[in-house]
Amino acid sequence: MSIIQTIRDKAAWIIIGAIALALIAFIVQDAFQNRNTFNNNNNTLGSVDGTDIDAVAFETRYKQVEEQYQAQGYPINEGMREGIRDQIWNEYVQDALLVKRYKNLGIQVSDKELADILYGANPPQDLRQQFTDEKTGQYNATAAYQQIQTLRKQKTSAAYKSFFGEYLPSLAKNRQKEKYLSLIANSSYIPKWLVEKMNSDNSQQASISFVSVPYTSISDSIVKVTDDEIKKYISDRKEGFKQEKARGIEYVMFDAAPTRSDSQAVYDQVNVLKEELRTTTDLPSFFARNPSEIPFFEGFVLKSKMKMQNPDSIQALPEGTVLGPYRDEGNYVLAKMIEKRTMPDSVKVRHILIKTADRGQPILADSTAKKRIDSIVNAIRSGASFDSMVIQYSDDVGSKDKKGEYDFESTQFGNISKEFAETIFYGKAGDKKTVKVDNPQYAGYHYMEVISQKNFEPAYKVAYFSKQIVASDQSTNTAMGLAAQFAAENRNKKQFKENADKKKLNVFKAVDIKPLSSTIAGLGQSRELVRWMYEAEVGDVAETPYLVGDKYVVPLLTQAYDDGLMPVDIARPQVEPLIRNQKKAEQIINKIKNQTTLDAISKNTNQGIQRIDSVQFSSPFIPNVGQELKVIGASFNKENQKKESAPIAGNGGVFVIKVENIRAVPNPNFDVNQMRIQLLQQQQGALTNPQMLLTILKKSSEIKDNRHKFF
Repeated sequence: MSIIQTIRDKAAWIIIGAIALALIAFIVQDAFQNRNTFNNNNNTLGSVDGTDIDAVAFETRYKQVEEQYQAQGYPINEGMREGIRDQIWNEYVQDALLVKRYKNLGIQVSDKELADILYGANPPQDLRQQFTDEKTGQYNATAAYQQIQTLRKQKTSAAYKSFFGEYLPSLAKNRQKEKYLSLIANSSYIPKWLVEKMNSDNSQQASISFVSVPYTSISDSIVKVTDDEIKKYISDRKEGFKQEKARGIEYVMFDAAPTRSDSQAVYDQVNVLKEELRTTTDLPSFFARNPSEIPFFEGFVLKSKMKMQNPDSIQALPEGTVLGPYRDEGNYVLAKMIEKRTMPDSVKVRHILIKTADRGQPILADSTAKKRIDSIVNAIRSGASFDSMVIQYSDDVGSKDKKGEYDFESTQFGNISKEFAETIFYGKAGDKKTVKVDNPQYAGYHYMEVISQKNFEPAYKVAYFSKQIVASDQSTNTAMGLAAQFAAENRNKKQFKENADKKKLNVFKAVDIKPLSSTIAGLGQSRELVRWMYEAEVGDVAETPYLVGDKYVVPLLTQAYDDGLMPVDIARPQVEPLIRNQKKAEQIINKIKNQTTLDAISKNTNQGIQRIDSVQFSSPFIPNVGQELKVIGASFNKENQKKESAPIAGNGGVFVIKVENIRAVPNPNFDVNQMRIQLLQQQQGALTNPQMLLTILKKSSEIKDNRHKFF
């Protein structure tokens, strides 16, 4: 027993050590595998001067905005998502930057101020619209106060949380911002002497004679620019050559687009349905059984609004006949002519609405609503004013101040209730009718009068059945297999290059891809591919291909730049011509340095002497020469009058000038006070521009943006 106990005692430390080593190995392995991936336990999306931006709150806000865009009919694609996230991010950053400054400046909004916003002379537009007295047209602050106090007692309701948790804080935030921008605007100052000096300078004109030796007179091939020269150039001008985080790739593509046989297969599928579409009398059921890329629209489209292929052929179809299948971009389409008629392009109508439901919630019994609208119609027929009936009884708040009137274009037909649209577009001017609308949002009864109809033209009701031409599984699998094989066989840059060359595959490049990009120039949208770039290291080849559009892409990461000074390979296209011109300028100056007159310089360089009589101090351009600010400055240097200047290295060449005369051109319309006011307004507008303000504040702040790890 003692021997066993001894072994246990000694072995315990060995076992503990082994377990510890195993745990360390597990942690290291996990850290290695995830060194470039986001830790899901970290909910910090970024920070502004040490203030964290919470990812969960950000995502909640994003969903709210996305739902708002969807409700307005906007397409939600990757580009739209990127735009929404940028919008919300800028809101968060601006709030964080401004809150700090509000605190330092003591900018607050008191309860009394908030009450003034809600109940004062200039209430928010939505409150003004909701609580304007119909009889007087005045804002009823008492009614607004009573409604808000009633809402204050409903602390568990969604309306309470929305109003007191979001709406009021938003009003307070806007008022703080107004105060801050007002402080900035009122700090602007334009002194009178400065305006007078500007007017005096801008009225100057000069006449000059000059010789210009263009840089093109020296071949680019004999002037070399080294990497060290580029490094020094950008190092001396750091502010102008800042590099944002970016990635670059090379990639090969394997086409997964539909083949000819794939296209034929889709054609055959569409063609089979042609006879059924022609003979059916129940089009909604047909489209329910056979999903179409173009949904069935039971309305007319004016001849001038038909923006598709083969419009003339479609318009010429007899009613009940079908055209197709024909190819329309990436689809095969059948078009059935249902009906033809003449229809106005624009309509003016007025109406009175009695709702039975509001946003899906019942508010009035159907029988009660019908009796109420009938009473209104009888009153109007007996001589009552339509306008007064609108103000007293209509449930359409948005049209009360317009006497119930609306103007509609034919393009809006599909966006308004079917029963409403058919009455105003299919009827005639002067028609008066009661229409029941079963729209889920605003169900109820409309009493309508068509006031006028304009711009009549032929219109067509056409049913389009459309099926996308897609690659078959075989075509897709073949392309995917080739791409996967290439990715598996080439695990580094050398193998990637050699095998791409051996297989005669085109290698494409994409550069300057930012962390939050969703679109890659020349390739298409692929947020997943961009995320891979920021997880990989230079020289890595993706283990699996990425599907971008109808191509399988195998990428090689070739560039990885972090925030800082621009690398030489990025800066070279921009900087190399500038340095080359500097070197050429030195050569030209050395060649002419011993010549002291324009005649001598002209003969030495084979460049003629030119004269310009209208060089203006206020213009950055010299007529027939271009933008040469150094030359303009020298033209107003009195030391250059009546004698040749020192050589000037300009944008397009080296100049030697002689100033013939400098004169002032009077400005009889100059008003120093008016100009001072104008400049002050421009300065205030620039300082209080939200985008410019945000840019300025960002430069003086430390902002960390980790969004690319989340999205």
